[in-house]
Amino acid sequence: QVRLVESGGGVVQPGTSLALSCEVSGFGFGSYDLGWYRQSPGKQREFVATITTTGSTNYADAVRGRVKVIKDNTLKMTHLYLNNLKPEDTAVYYCNAHVVINDKPQDYWGQGVQVTVSS
Repeated sequence: QVRLVESGGGVVQPGTSLALSCEVSGFGFGSYDLGWYRQSPGKQREFVATITTTGSTNYADAVRGRVKVIKDNTLKMTHLYLNNLKPEDTAVYYCNAHVVINDKPQDYWGQGVQVTVSS
């Protein structure tokens, strides 16, 4: 059973930082690309950041330069560091695990964690 559990959300002021964590279990951790997505009220879920099995990272334009994603292969976790937060970063943030098996993409999601940026 694949399971992803996020933590670290909360209410923060603009300009501050926040760290989100995602603990993964139930599968070969090193075989999956790990990503972070977010969804604001009334909007579609959007890509934030990803880190591949080889450690390559990619970021959405809206957060590039303010966000860093890492993974800990020993603890089987991924972390998303959000800096200089803006009100438009307010959203539910989701952790994602992605793999292609026999040409079929498989995606697993966490339950999401709320981040609210407000003064």
